[in-house]
Amino acid sequence: MPAFQLNKSSKLTLLLVSSLTIMSIITISPALPLISDHFKDIQGIDTLVKIMLTVPALFIAIISPIAGRLIDKIGRLKLLLPAMIFYAFCGSVGLYTESIYILFLSRIGLGIAVGVTMTIVVTLVADYFQGMERQKFLGLQIAFMSLAGIVFVGFGGYLSDINWRYPFALYLLALIVMPFAARLLPEPEKIIIDKEDKKMKAPLFIWLLFINTGIMWMIFFLIPVHLPYYLESMGIEQKSMVGLAIALSTLFSAVSSFLFFKIKERFSFQRIITMGYIIVALAFVSLYHATGFPMILMAMVLGGLGIGVMIPNINMWVMQLAPQEIRGQEIGKLTTFWFMGQFLSPIVSAPILGMIGLPATFLLVAVLSGLLAVAFLFIK
Repeated sequence: MPAFQLNKSSKLTLLLVSSLTIMSIITISPALPLISDHFKDIQGIDTLVKIMLTVPALFIAIISPIAGRLIDKIGRLKLLLPAMIFYAFCGSVGLYTESIYILFLSRIGLGIAVGVTMTIVVTLVADYFQGMERQKFLGLQIAFMSLAGIVFVGFGGYLSDINWRYPFALYLLALIVMPFAARLLPEPEKIIIDKEDKKMKAPLFIWLLFINTGIMWMIFFLIPVHLPYYLESMGIEQKSMVGLAIALSTLFSAVSSFLFFKIKERFSFQRIITMGYIIVALAFVSLYHATGFPMILMAMVLGGLGIGVMIPNINMWVMQLAPQEIRGQEIGKLTTFWFMGQFLSPIVSAPILGMIGLPATFLLVAVLSGLLAVAFLFIK
């Protein structure tokens, strides 16, 4: 299929839709301790609130393979627009509900909406662009998502200091972006899948990339889940400071993502992942040794640089391996592992935290990241 010639407005619209996916989970991160306090009479509320932060990721993971198959069959935009409406409705429930359980259910609905949206926007990049242009736009997409994350998390932290409910209003932005998506994004030509194409499969190696994506996000998502509580334990209680720290990480992930196409010109997919994990390991070592906010900020810079170069690298690698006829399905699987890692992060880390505490957990994760960096040196 030939690459589309998108004008600047269409490209900007695709970037704006992409930004909705990054805000789906982390926007309310600075408000977690306040939500816990508001519902403090509920047993086990701290754990419930942490899971509530990441439960959308579980349902993104569940729905993404289904979304991938559907968009290959019926088209991209027919599912995108309803998903954006559902996104705005579910995301904003925290503005008015007095039930933690309704809020929890709304986060599940948000995950379903994002699972569809995320799969579509990543697939559209593969549909619209080819070669070096795709490589450049992938880096730009992740960078834009990261910059949007700075705005959403930073503003979310500011709004949390006023009232814990206010960050949920940010999800209504989907209703502003939706008309532009309907008008400016072209529907790619549908590919007719014959019986032979139905048997088509991506190379087995692609599963290694899926599994690595899950592990990568399980590691990195320790930061938005646990940082608010870590800072609180250090006497830093302003939620705007939490937002600032996470926003700084997001800023530097944007920097490395934006430069991805230049990095890719010099290094292989494997070497880029190795570099990314080394930088992430240094970030968690910095968190382990942190005694004040400046060291926390240094860790955020390193973490952002590491994750920012690995995300477009893996996306590009999967797009290269996935046959065009089943591209939506394979990107759906990638999205599944992406968000399953985010969901499992607080669950897997909870018993480790109980045994060794948060600082030692950070050190353990640094060691794991270093081992993964070495492992990718031996992958050809």
